[in-house]
Amino acid sequence: MTVDSAPTPGPLNPPAAGAPPAADLADPAELRVSPLELFFDLVFVFTVTQLTDSLAHHLGAAGLARVLVMLAVIWWMYDAFIWLTNAMPPTTHPRRGLLLLGMGGFLVISLSVPHAFEGSGVAFGWAYLLVVAVHTGLFAAAGVEFGPVLRMGLLNLVGAALVVAGGYLQGTVQLLLWMLAFGLQFAIPYLVDLPSFRLRSGHFVERHGLVIIIAFGESVIAIGVGAGDTDLTGTLVATAMLTLGVCVALWWAYFGREDDEHAVRFMAGLDDARRNHLAVRIYNLGHYALLLGVILFAAGAKTAVAHPTGTLGTAEAGALAAGVTLFLAANTAIRRTLGLTPLLPRLTAAVLAAATVPLGTGVCALAQVAAVLAVLAAALAHEELRPA
Repeated sequence: MTVDSAPTPGPLNPPAAGAPPAADLADPAELRVSPLELFFDLVFVFTVTQLTDSLAHHLGAAGLARVLVMLAVIWWMYDAFIWLTNAMPPTTHPRRGLLLLGMGGFLVISLSVPHAFEGSGVAFGWAYLLVVAVHTGLFAAAGVEFGPVLRMGLLNLVGAALVVAGGYLQGTVQLLLWMLAFGLQFAIPYLVDLPSFRLRSGHFVERHGLVIIIAFGESVIAIGVGAGDTDLTGTLVATAMLTLGVCVALWWAYFGREDDEHAVRFMAGLDDARRNHLAVRIYNLGHYALLLGVILFAAGAKTAVAHPTGTLGTAEAGALAAGVTLFLAANTAIRRTLGLTPLLPRLTAAVLAAATVPLGTGVCALAQVAAVLAVLAAALAHEELRPA
């Protein structure tokens, strides 16, 4: 949650006591993502990899439920750090040090993901509590009104307490407590004075775009893991290239028509209340769905590349198709909210991608991947060729 610019300190506008450094008060359009934020994002690469691997090894209802919940609680706080660095750029050594401490907390969370429901939930919970404490402490010094920051911090601490308690209890009770923490996230934006956290739209949109690129990197990693050390046959190379083609098509769906630049202009034109609530809908909830779609696709793609001429199990073929379908559906909903068109080609592609499951289970993995890519290519080509 972020602070827009105030009048530049000078002879006619002396800085208030306790005000943020002058570097924080620059034109919001000039705030760019810092190298430390990019470094911070490297931990999220590992998080997405861990979640994908966990899902691939437990590709059933229970495994999916666990990944849904873990991704939700992790993404809530990770996104909260995007709001934080938007409000208070890491321009001083104390800020950088605390941000790196939070980065360490996310690393421990990621390390504990594979066995979070089998004994590592305690480490997950305490690292999560550390992340919440660092975030709240830094936000308290960001120049935002103390009341909203206090309420936000206390509510996040309640969520962290549920995660910590669940880690000690394990099993179904653990899942239920973590689901309660997940549910609390929907209420928090309405329980704090959200307009107090003013956004710098350019930085905010750019940061979320970089997170999506990082998530696509997991799909590329899945291709490599799936191929392993097997011989590079023509079929394997073809499947790997087609899978990469699907990643490129999803990238194009997000970035290819300069939707991010439109999003910056659209959000900058809103008042604080509408902009912030829209930011929660699009960049927390909407991007949660996008990330989950990438994880599902990567989990299915890993098996597809490993066995290109063999048939896939229903779970693997379903994950591959569902990932693309969910990503397109979420992307279409976001574009509709931003007033972008067309929408029908992507919705049609989402439905057709879901229909490719029988190809994976009845023909071979290569056939399903090729069909998914063909559907995406047709939809995106139609958008490019249609009259403006």
